Amino acid sequence: MLRELNGKTPQLGKNCFLAENAVVIGDVRMGDECSIWYNAVIRGDVHYIKMGNRVNVQDGAIIHCTYQKAPTNIGNNVSIAHGAVVHGCTIQDNVLVGMGSIIMDDCIIESNSIIAAGAVLTKGTRVPAGSVFAGMPAKKIKDIDPALSEGEIKRIANNYVKYASWYDED
Repeated sequence: MLRELNGKTPQLGKNCFLAENAVVIGDVRMGDECSIWYNAVIRGDVHYIKMGNRVNVQDGAIIHCTYQKAPTNIGNNVSIAHGAVVHGCTIQDNVLVGMGSIIMDDCIIESNSIIAAGAVLTKGTRVPAGSVFAGMPAKKIKDIDPALSEGEIKRIANNYVKYASWYDED
């Protein structure tokens, strides 16, 4: 469902896929080849949400922001896995946000990083480029190696563009 709210209508780039029960509301701008999967909610009702190209928001994930304080900015080639909550933060390019993780207001996740499944990034956490963060509260557990970046971050982003294309064939 795409819904205008307070004079703001979601803007989608080229070749985007929205599952039938995904919800995208208000001041949301997404780039090309994005996919929003089943039961995902992207709620740009209290601030803007801006997404780059090739962002996939998997089943049951929620993206929101904080009224007049914290928008959400998401770069290119970002995978937000099943059941994750992304709230009022900045996620740069080539990031994998693991299943069930929570990213709170004013967090900054720099490029080429992984947030492990179930991790909780408390308000204002900064994840340096090329890091893997895990735990509750999340802490750096290691630097990312090029094989992990290529094998997970890029592979998942590319796969979700492919998966979305299957739905165009129906």
